[in-house]
Amino acid sequence: MVATSKRVTFSDYLAYGDDTDVRYELVKGQLVEMTPPTWQHLLIARYLERLFEAEIQRSKLDWMALQGAGQRVDAETARLPDVMVAPIQSFQDSAEETAVLQDAACLVVEIVSPSSVADDYLHKLAEYEAKGIAEYWIVDPLALGAARYIGTPKQPTISVYQLNQGALTTGEYNTPEQFRGSEQVQSDLFPLLQVTAQQIFQGQ
Repeated sequence: MVATSKRVTFSDYLAYGDDTDVRYELVKGQLVEMTPPTWQHLLIARYLERLFEAEIQRSKLDWMALQGAGQRVDAETARLPDVMVAPIQSFQDSAEETAVLQDAACLVVEIVSPSSVADDYLHKLAEYEAKGIAEYWIVDPLALGAARYIGTPKQPTISVYQLNQGALTTGEYNTPEQFRGSEQVQSDLFPLLQVTAQQIFQGQ
């Protein structure tokens, strides 16, 4: 990722265009260029979007699974998650506006790449927690996370963080549930979900 030196406001970010296909996140008032994804990355995101959409339909929820939309996390920062699940009411009256969600999504997924490791496991984790996003998935198909995040020996891992509803820790993420290989991924938001970590890594 490459950051520009020019500071911009959130309003500037929503209106920004430089006549290229480059995508930017807004991080503490600076535009940060996103590295183009690998095919594996794209296939995983596509698979998860379809998987979540099927669960939404099954449960008859007024939600939508999205790729390409942004999530504002504070006054000067907006992220571009790989996949998110959001209530339709949070954007249904904003059809003509730039697709950056102002309210908290229900679920956000980040797929780890070499350029995003620190962001996904540290900065975005803290930002999504503070925003109140109920569930945050870190999908690490290449086991790029440090051993303190994914254990030893390092192997491809899906970490699912969920907001704690306990009286003393409301608003903080629980210690993540982690899934590898043929283990079934568990989600509080989608309790009927039937998918293994390996299926997600394969994107099919």
